[in-house]
Amino acid sequence: MLLTFAPETAHAIPITVVDKPGFDDALAALNDAGRAWAIAQGFNAGLGQILALPATDGSIAQVLVGYGTAERRARGRFHMGAAAAKLPAGVYKVTDGLDGPALEEAALGWLLSQYMFDRYATASATTAQLIAPAGVDAEKIEIIANGEALTRDLINTPASDMGPQELEDAARALAGEYGAKIAVSTGDDLHADGFPMIHTVGRASSRAPRLLDMRWGDVGPQLTLVGKGVCFDTGGLNIKPGGSMGLMKKDMGGAATVLGLAHMIMGLGLPIRLRVLIPAVENSIDGDAFRPQDILTSRKGLTVEVNNTDAEGRLVLADALTYADEDQPALVISMATLTGAARVAVGPDISPFYTDSDSYAAALADAAVNVADPVWRMPFHAPYEAMIEPGIADLDNAPKGGMAGSITAALFLRRFTTSPYIHFDIYGWQPSAAPARPKGGVGMGARAVLAALPALLNL
Repeated sequence: MLLTFAPETAHAIPITVVDKPGFDDALAALNDAGRAWAIAQGFNAGLGQILALPATDGSIAQVLVGYGTAERRARGRFHMGAAAAKLPAGVYKVTDGLDGPALEEAALGWLLSQYMFDRYATASATTAQLIAPAGVDAEKIEIIANGEALTRDLINTPASDMGPQELEDAARALAGEYGAKIAVSTGDDLHADGFPMIHTVGRASSRAPRLLDMRWGDVGPQLTLVGKGVCFDTGGLNIKPGGSMGLMKKDMGGAATVLGLAHMIMGLGLPIRLRVLIPAVENSIDGDAFRPQDILTSRKGLTVEVNNTDAEGRLVLADALTYADEDQPALVISMATLTGAARVAVGPDISPFYTDSDSYAAALADAAVNVADPVWRMPFHAPYEAMIEPGIADLDNAPKGGMAGSITAALFLRRFTTSPYIHFDIYGWQPSAAPARPKGGVGMGARAVLAALPALLNL
């Protein structure tokens, strides 16, 4: 679905955002009837309060949105998205109470609150529309919102309709929209083309594995995005229990997120050369499935002992990262729903990332705060390198013991690139509804990366 601002109209209902410190002034600015109404309704600018002030004809003359205290707001984000969900049908415009990044977040939150996944069932449309506030870049916010909507749609689509072929179709559609080029290596050609681990992980499925390679732009530094595209993960021969398999349609969340980010980058026309690599596979069980204790040889030539077929994401990413490295990009960023350990560490709302660069980490941390897309730096902890070295092969895809699972996975991936590198171990799923984020697939880290790109790439 397309997320857009409402066209300008003289009949828009004005919204004044009122925080606790500004409550007395806001109350004083109302006429006597409005002040009495606010007091009678118990409006005190608490976070999430909505007060519709009636006109003499019974229509809504003005809306006050309570924004509480800074401390209370810090416990969440997209508070205007929550307000939008409570408002009756109409066209609204924020006229007072917010500016700068807070106003941009409010506008984006409103648009994201309009998102619905309605492919399989009719959903009731939210009819509270927003005119783009003065002082924000409306086109940019719409592009970002629709990049996020693309990510959500891809993750929310069940694996029956989002296999490797359908993921390729989505990438081709995006490439066609922006004039990007795309090349695809499929099935047995993967082995011949030098992607043996992508082929090995996906060969047991009736739906052929593939590597998607999209390129856009011909000026500026090269940014290569690598997204894990495991369209469904049974765990392979180390089969997952039913409770753990239930959400595995989201195991292509890294691919969905880099496609959403690519939509933002291309839509905004950033002066970079963009490359997107997605190993798209289904980790299935069949007579041709790869096995525990198999030793695989990667595109880079490093050998990998398979100690758990359910640690397949790092295998397909390894070949893609090696390929990314071969044309020496200015920066490689991988995004993957890679480990449960990351979610245990930081929960579902924060995007943990790894980098050796303090300047990259600082740029991402600053950008994340500015655009309300929380991230947290995790360590490439060198003493744990020994944990991924099994002795019988160069690398172990699943070290025993369960300690530091996200870190050892990140260390594994780092072995396959020499380029400047950032890795995100994301969750890609909103477990319960929150402002501007319904339960279901969600983008993580993409907006922080987008905002940080000028610093990351010296644009």
